[in-house]
Amino acid sequence: MNAIVRSEYGGPGILEFEPVDKPTPADDEVLIAVHTVATNAADWHILRGTPFPARMMDGGLRRPKHAILGSDVAGHVKAVGSHVGRFQPGDAVFGDLSKSGWGGFAEYVCAPADAVLSKPEGVSFEAAAAAPLAGVTAMQALREHGEIESGDSVLINGASGGVGTFAVQLAKAFGAEVTAVCSTRNVETARSIGADDVIDYTEEDFADRDERYDLIVAVNGSRSIFAYRRALRPDGTYVMVGGSNKQMIQAVALGPVLSAVGSQKLGNMIAGPDRDDLTDLRGFLEEGAVEPVIDRRYSLAEVPEALMYLEGGHAQGKVLITVE
Repeated sequence: MNAIVRSEYGGPGILEFEPVDKPTPADDEVLIAVHTVATNAADWHILRGTPFPARMMDGGLRRPKHAILGSDVAGHVKAVGSHVGRFQPGDAVFGDLSKSGWGGFAEYVCAPADAVLSKPEGVSFEAAAAAPLAGVTAMQALREHGEIESGDSVLINGASGGVGTFAVQLAKAFGAEVTAVCSTRNVETARSIGADDVIDYTEEDFADRDERYDLIVAVNGSRSIFAYRRALRPDGTYVMVGGSNKQMIQAVALGPVLSAVGSQKLGNMIAGPDRDDLTDLRGFLEEGAVEPVIDRRYSLAEVPEALMYLEGGHAQGKVLITVE
């Protein structure tokens, strides 16, 4: 089979499109013929090995442990291990392989049966592949860490990217009043996915508004934790999902201190695959309450170009790789 392979840490230029051995499923695994795989920020962080904790995610400090990246896959089951009873060859599945060996940038990949679910009925392979990591991250930020409730006023900073577009739609599905923060070129997209209000950060600073929010989810940006604190209600919650190094350090170092001196909760989160969260997300996809925003599509051989575009930070929603 063909795959995108690397042997060291570095930029997209180190990736090679080459033939490799087709994997064989272990007793508890399924072999998936990949139809679509989504790119994520985690791919280029682990590709480069920066920041250093990304190497911990990969499992190799000096050299990468995983030669083939790509976590969010959708495709057909081609074979099953002897202990797998949940799936049969021909079943359409999707899932997040970031905790089970990666391997999605290939024509075939083996995955633990517990890492994948049946593809949502009536949902395309593209939409299914776009959802797992970004959608579950958004859900955990809102529900687990943000403790969102119906009627809450929620601000999503970085509302036009992969996680952000899911966060806007999921917050609406949970019954919140949603304000999206994005650049001028993404204002209409934010409105189209359900944002009640949209702030163009090139024209207006959300922290200077009189509006105060029950929950702020920072998916991107470089704003000070004090700006977010100022925009929160006295008992509000700020969850940092991603952003600049300075923003991340402040959330980790200052978040607990600021949370201890008042009723506000401020801090960061680390998302991870969760079968129950993915099952709930599949329900939203089937109902049409959440529709992944897809920016661009590339072929398997074009993964380096796709990751360069994604790393540029201007993707509008998800960037996908079409394998079949």
